[in-house]
Amino acid sequence: MTAPALSATDRLELSYLVHRYAGYVDARRFDEVAELFTADAELVLPDPPDHLEPCVRHRGHAGVRDAMSALAAVTRTQHGIVGEIYTSATPGDVATGEINGVAHHWIEHDGRLTDHIWYLRYRDAYHRVGQSWRIAQRALTIDAIESRPARQVRPS
Repeated sequence: MTAPALSATDRLELSYLVHRYAGYVDARRFDEVAELFTADAELVLPDPPDHLEPCVRHRGHAGVRDAMSALAAVTRTQHGIVGEIYTSATPGDVATGEINGVAHHWIEHDGRLTDHIWYLRYRDAYHRVGQSWRIAQRALTIDAIESRPARQVRPS
């Protein structure tokens, strides 16, 4: 049995939500990142390089902002969304998403610049809040990490 189809409008709104998350993270607009989540949301992140599966829980807007603060040590990030699948288990105001992406994390250490590339997957649950979709739960899994030297990066 297939899940009920989301409308084209809902799929477009969910895609816009996912892309805003990536864009806001890269622009370091962390208050705006937090507002993309429901007030009681859960963000579950891995603890690389030891744990690539989601294991560290952050709750609510304050928890999302705290999780984003780890990016202060990163010179720049760039997130690319490479695949999106949205479904709805029930008609209405709840949906899920499977998002594939690539995230570059440029870090300068001891005068050397390194690009740490994460090949990642987000497993999301979304709720409609008023007229807008919000992320109710996001779990990040890293499938692989690649590191390579970088010549130059524009600071954030």
